[in-house]
Amino acid sequence: MKYRTEPLSRRALLSILTIAGAAGLVGLRPTSAAGEPPPETTRLRLGKAPFICIAPEYLAEEFLPAEGFTDVRYVNVASPLFTQAILAGDLDIGMNFSGPLLTRVDTGDPIVILGGAHVGCFELFASDRVRAIPDLKGKAVGVTALGGPDHVFLASMVAYVGLDARKDITWAPHSFEESSKLLAEGRIDAVMAFPPQPQELRAKRIGHVVVNSMMDQPWSNYFCCMAYTSQNFVQKYPVATKRALRAILKAADLCTREPERAARFLVEKGYTTSYDYALQTMTDVIYKWREYDPEDTLRFYALRLEEAGMVKSTPNNLIARGTDWRFLNELKKELKG
Repeated sequence: MKYRTEPLSRRALLSILTIAGAAGLVGLRPTSAAGEPPPETTRLRLGKAPFICIAPEYLAEEFLPAEGFTDVRYVNVASPLFTQAILAGDLDIGMNFSGPLLTRVDTGDPIVILGGAHVGCFELFASDRVRAIPDLKGKAVGVTALGGPDHVFLASMVAYVGLDARKDITWAPHSFEESSKLLAEGRIDAVMAFPPQPQELRAKRIGHVVVNSMMDQPWSNYFCCMAYTSQNFVQKYPVATKRALRAILKAADLCTREPERAARFLVEKGYTTSYDYALQTMTDVIYKWREYDPEDTLRFYALRLEEAGMVKSTPNNLIARGTDWRFLNELKKELKG
C-alpha cells in the first residue's frame, strides 16, 4: 500500500482525526517526534505473513504517515521468517520470534534487534499420548519449517527439560493446515501453533494444550516477538529506524488498550478472516513492551538454543553483535504508559 501527498478529502481528514483520537486514548503524545529531523527515507517496506500475533507491525500502518513515511508498503513474503527478505533489502523492518533472530546473528548475518513487542503467542497442541513436554521424546511434531519460529521455540522448550531436539524429536515440516489434519488423524503427536491457529484447533477440537507461552512459566516471563532490521538500514537511516520503531510500539499500545479496534483492523485489512479469533489474540497476547527486558529475553533463549545445539556464541557475544537499544531506551522515556 502506498501513501501519496494530495489534498485531503473529508474522509481522509476524518481518518486522521480518528487516528489522533486513538493516540490520545492509548496515552501517546502526538508531539513526541516534533523535535526530530525527518526520516532519511520516506519509503518503508514491511512484511505480511499468515499469523496475527505480530499485529503491531500491521497496525503501525496507522502511525507511520505521522512519522514522515509517505510510501508504506506491506509485502507478501513466502517464508514466515522475514529475515532473509530484510537481509536482501526487500523489507526494511519486521517482527519475529527472538530465537530465529539469534540463530541468524550466530551465523554472522547483520541482523539488528531493536526491542521486544509482545510476550507469548505459541501454544503446543498434542494428542492424548503427550501430557507434558518430556512426553515428546520419540514423538513426531508438526512445524511449518525447520529453522522457523515454531521449530526454534519448541527446540528451546525441549532443551529446557533435558531433551535433545536433534535426536529425541521427529520433526515433521508441513503447512499448518496439513499438520492439523495429521494431528487429528493421529499421524503426528503434536503441533506448534501461533495465532490464529490455536483458535482454529480449539474450534475444531483437535488435540489439547500442553504449553501456553502466554501463561506458562518460564516462557511467559520473556518476549516472544521482537522488532528488528538490518545493520545496513540502521546505519543509513537511524532517524527512520527510530520513527518506524515508534510506530510499532504505539501500535502495540493500541493492541493493549483497544483490542476490539485492533481486531477489526486485522479483519478489514485481510490479515485474518475471523474477528472472534483476532479479538481473542489481541486479548490473550501481552503487548506490554515497557514491562519486560529484551536483553533478559535474549540471554534466556541464547542459553536454551546453546543447549539445543542451535547456537555456538555466548549470550553476551550475541547481544553485543545483534542488538541496538538506543532507540528503545529513548522511546521508553517518550512514550510513557
